[in-house]
Amino acid sequence: MKIFQINTVCGSGSTGRIAVDLAHMLEEHGDECCIAFSRGTKPEDVDCFQFGNKAEIYWHGIMTRLTDRQGMYSKGATRELIEKIKKYQPDIIHLHNIHGYYLNIQLLFEFLREYNKPVVWTLHDCWSYTGHCSHYTCVECNRWQKECYKCPLKKDYPGSILLDHSTQNYRTKKQLFTSLVKLHLVTPSEWLKNEVEKSFFMDIPCTAIPNGIEIEKFVYRENNLKNTLGISNKKVILGVANVWTEQKGINDFIQLAELLDETYQLVMIGVDEQRKKRLPANIIALDRTKNIEELIDYYSMADIYFNSSIEETMGMTTGEAICCGTPVVAYRSTAVPESVGDGCGVVLEPHDTEGVARAFAEIISRQEKYKNACLAYRQRFDKKISNEAYYKLYCSML
Repeated sequence: MKIFQINTVCGSGSTGRIAVDLAHMLEEHGDECCIAFSRGTKPEDVDCFQFGNKAEIYWHGIMTRLTDRQGMYSKGATRELIEKIKKYQPDIIHLHNIHGYYLNIQLLFEFLREYNKPVVWTLHDCWSYTGHCSHYTCVECNRWQKECYKCPLKKDYPGSILLDHSTQNYRTKKQLFTSLVKLHLVTPSEWLKNEVEKSFFMDIPCTAIPNGIEIEKFVYRENNLKNTLGISNKKVILGVANVWTEQKGINDFIQLAELLDETYQLVMIGVDEQRKKRLPANIIALDRTKNIEELIDYYSMADIYFNSSIEETMGMTTGEAICCGTPVVAYRSTAVPESVGDGCGVVLEPHDTEGVARAFAEIISRQEKYKNACLAYRQRFDKKISNEAYYKLYCSML
């Protein structure tokens, strides 16, 4: 069996790591896999193919900003990709993120329809079935269920500063994406699967396969981070994000900084220099971690992990924290609650910061009970379970 994966990146970011994990799993089964990608660096331990160039990516980004036609440029890069697929002759093509200013969706899907081999498409966000946005919960928009128009998130990724082509984009996507006879969708959560079934994908088979975690790595371990940060006598509340936006909950952390007494210490990871200036002095704001090992140390240091996001298609950080034995407080929004196992934490309505503060006190008062529940639940995140679910899906499509 030969699988050809397509993603924005390879080996980096959550989607890039998922693609590499699947490649390793296929190799262990004695099968072949190639990962085609456009951005970032090329890993050495997998068969991969980097296509396109920075100039074409920048041009795609600029034209998207002007025309709101993400996915309609990068023709040269897409033709290069198609030639590689023809040469490789895969049995199954597995799509991941096809947005990111690197692919022409019309050229790609016209080829896939002609190639007529099974296609697995893992939807890591909501972009595939909307006329513009990758998430819409923050504005409570459901126009995508019928047809997008006058997008309220036009300036959000993939942002357009001039035109609104959300209706045209929606129609183009619907026509192209539903034209494949042998398409099977995968979502990382039941929440996203339910959303997909309300979209123009409603007649396409869809399976929920949660993103797996390398549970052998994500384990609790003692460290001296509290001493290093000068907070050895504090109860640490940790938050992690790639970019701290309002949707990720930066304002909730600011409110909590006023609500909590001095026995607590808020620590935020992934804060850029501009946003650091917005935060009060009693929040420790740190850059992104350099590697997974450093991130595991922070999860282990924390007494509670607070997932303040209201827009997640799974919420990997929640699972990673639980695997390290750290109880979670999270919001009842999108897929976030699905990762919080019984007894592993507290789930509240979005932006109820006073309720969050009470939940912190409740968990601290019964810390050992919550920690033990996390350690008992962690096996459910094992990436081997997810990888095998994908393998069974591949086999069923041949």
